Amino acid sequence: MALIDKVPGDLRLYIGGMFTLRRREALQQANITHVLSVLRSPLDQDLFSPFKKHMVVEVDDVEDENLLEHFPATNQFIKEGLDGGGGVLVHCAMGKSRSATVVIAYLMQEHNISPSEALSHLRQARSICEPNEGFMKQLELYGEMKTPEDVEQTPAYQRWVYQREIELSRACGQAPEADKIRFEDEHVPDQSSDFELRCRKCRRPLATSQYLLAHKSSLDDGDLNVETSPAASTKTCAHYFLDPLSWMRPELEQGKLEGRLECPKCHNNVGKYAWQGMQCSCGQWVLPGISLSKGRIDEARKSTVGIRRPPGAANVLGQNVGHSKQNL
Repeated sequence: MALIDKVPGDLRLYIGGMFTLRRREALQQANITHVLSVLRSPLDQDLFSPFKKHMVVEVDDVEDENLLEHFPATNQFIKEGLDGGGGVLVHCAMGKSRSATVVIAYLMQEHNISPSEALSHLRQARSICEPNEGFMKQLELYGEMKTPEDVEQTPAYQRWVYQREIELSRACGQAPEADKIRFEDEHVPDQSSDFELRCRKCRRPLATSQYLLAHKSSLDDGDLNVETSPAASTKTCAHYFLDPLSWMRPELEQGKLEGRLECPKCHNNVGKYAWQGMQCSCGQWVLPGISLSKGRIDEARKSTVGIRRPPGAANVLGQNVGHSKQNL
């Protein structure tokens, strides 16, 4: 058995744990020039003196750790080492979760493969590789985002970070800070939608179909895990659950855990919100719970002639433009 585990293929890419760093002769034979340490522990710098470059990503092996934000930098470091003609070692404490996640991210970008395919490939070299559940979800999101060079500017990543903020606020029993709230209609590109939701009293457009959120109904067909589409949810549920929109800003930025949503034109009560979540009439818990009441809203199918812009603070001219929501 080889003393250090090489990722199958032509790449001189290796994976291991802390003990791998003590196999000096094997590392020298592999011509390791770059070492990437993915762990949050004091490191003996003498262990890294033989290598040309050393990079440290300080993360813990826990599911809520954000390793996704580091993928562009770790991919670039690995690429630099391989392009320079040397070998690259990626290690964590055990060579099982954190280092595997980073190597998988590189393989995904390099070979345009899925996380599961990259993991299967990696396990040919090191069978114990198993990213924790949170890291696997981050790899899946990274794949859905098409492994971008700039993760932080990607709308899907921004939505993911926003959701993490909401979950953290909920755990603390507080509303999210005003500057952490993501008003979706201010971040997505223009696109058409199937229908609008209008205030039943004054007919003011409040949302378009692309801002509706799907959720899993506990009543659909007796299946506890059936996910309903946004359109299906409008038929089976008493509320329209949706993303925060800019017309809600005055209310949502008050720092309250829950409250009412009023139409910005006629001030009629059209819905409610609860940052800690809300149970839908179908039985499913939705987090965060931002909803419009079906009894106070009309669903208006859109014509094929023009598309009206979803309501927002800047929509003072009522321009006929649409927005679309990016999927996670």
